[in-house]
Amino acid sequence: MIAHYGFQDGSGDYFISIDTEKCIACTEKYCVAACPEKILRIFIDDYDDEVVEVAEEYRRKIKYICTQCKSVGNEQNPACLKVCPTGAIAHSW
Repeated sequence: MIAHYGFQDGSGDYFISIDTEKCIACTEKYCVAACPEKILRIFIDDYDDEVVEVAEEYRRKIKYICTQCKSVGNEQNPACLKVCPTGAIAHSW
């Protein structure tokens, strides 16, 4: 299942999507560690698997919080996307 965290407003869609079937919550927790704003966290899903999610308090602020990662130089991907070994994380902007 693909979980979408974020929001849509007049200026666009701002979502981080996490494919829970690809997310293995790697033992190194690369994406959680890579996020400078610490918006990602590990949780236990309905199947007792550890997966990553965007913490509730950050979901309506993704547009503003994730901008710093997206706008560094010519980089097109935030740090969490670059370090995910399975490609489970995507963004909509």
